[in-house]
Amino acid sequence: MQRFQQALIKKDLSRKMVFLTGPRQVGKTSLAKAIAIDYQSSVYLNYDSFTDRKIITEMAWLPSTELLILDELHKMPEWKNYLKGLYDTKPEQLQILVTGSARLETFRQSGDSLAGRFFRHRLNPLSLAEIPDAEVSVLDQLLERGGFPEPYLAESIDDSNRWRLQYIDGLIRTDILDFEAVHDFRAIQLTLELLQNRVGSSLSYASLARDVGVSPNTIKRYVEIFEALYIIFRVTPYHKNIARSLHKDAKIYFYDNGMVKGDDGVKFENLVAVSLLKHLNAIEDYQGKPTALRMLRTKEHKEVDFVLVVDGVPVQMLEIKLADASLSPALRYFYDKYEIPAVQLVKNLRHERLDSGIEVRRAYEYLSQLEL
Repeated sequence: MQRFQQALIKKDLSRKMVFLTGPRQVGKTSLAKAIAIDYQSSVYLNYDSFTDRKIITEMAWLPSTELLILDELHKMPEWKNYLKGLYDTKPEQLQILVTGSARLETFRQSGDSLAGRFFRHRLNPLSLAEIPDAEVSVLDQLLERGGFPEPYLAESIDDSNRWRLQYIDGLIRTDILDFEAVHDFRAIQLTLELLQNRVGSSLSYASLARDVGVSPNTIKRYVEIFEALYIIFRVTPYHKNIARSLHKDAKIYFYDNGMVKGDDGVKFENLVAVSLLKHLNAIEDYQGKPTALRMLRTKEHKEVDFVLVVDGVPVQMLEIKLADASLSPALRYFYDKYEIPAVQLVKNLRHERLDSGIEVRRAYEYLSQLEL
C-alpha cells in the first residue's frame, strides 16, 4: 500500500534532508525503501547493524549514490554533528533521508545546528482517508485492529492480536529501556495497562499513582516517556491563554487503536482522535501552520471532545457519538457562545443534517474526506 507522503518526501529530498519520524513499526522503513525504488543508486544503512555502522562511520558508500537512507542514526554519538558535516560537504546529487522515532523527534526539538537543513515528515497510522476506495467495513476494521500496517493487513484477527502482544512487549522491554533507565518494569507496565482502560477520561496522575503504588511525579514521567515513544498523545483543554490550558486535566489517546480497552464508543473516540491528529500534523508539516488538537471543558463540566486549532485559531469543534443522533447540549452551548464551526460526528447515523448551524455528520464520510 503506497503511503500518501511518498511523493511529498521525494519532492523535499531534492531540496533538503528529510527526517521521517513516527511510532515504532508504523511503516517508516517500508516507506523509505519504496521511495528508494525511484533512484538508480540508493543505499539503506541501519545503525543497529554492526556492518552498516562501520560504513556510516567511515562514510564508505559509493560516490555515485543518489539516495542515502540512514535508520536509527540517533543512536550514534554526536549524530547531529555527523549529519551537519555530511550535509554540508555532500556531492550535489546525494539526497539524504533519516528515519527514526522517539529520540530523533526529541533531539530535533532541542534546537541545534541542523536548523534550516531538513524538512520533517511525521508518519502516522493508516486512516480512512489514506486507504484507497475504503468501504464502510474498513471503519470497523480500523476500530478493531488499528492503523499500523501489519496488524491492519493481517490475515486474521488472531494474527493481529499476536503482533500486538509482541509489539507491547518490545515497547516495554526494548524501546523504553533504550530511551531511559527505568528500574521498575512492573510499575511502568501496570501504568500502561491502566491507561489502556482510561482512554478519553481525565488523566489524573494522583489516581494512577495510588493504583500503581508510586509517586505522581513518577507517573508523570512514565506518561512523558509513552508520549515520546509515540505510544500515546495527550489532548489538553483549549484556552486563549495556552499556558493555562497545559495545567488543566488532559485526556489521553493511543496511536494504536488496537491497544484501547473499552466499549465501541471509547474505541471510536480514539480512532477519531488519531485521524484528527494525523490531519493536523499534515497541515503543520506541509503548509507550515502550527496546529494543536484540543478539547473544551468548563468548571461546570460542560465538555466537547475535540477542537482543531490552526495558527492559534479554533477552526472546528467536534463531539463524538457512536449512535446518538440527538444534538449534544454541550456542543450547542459552546457553538452559541463562541460560534466555532461545530460538527457532531456519529458512527451509526441514518441521515446527515444541519441543526441550527451545527452539522450532524456520518463518521465514514467525514473521516474519508479529511485532508492529509
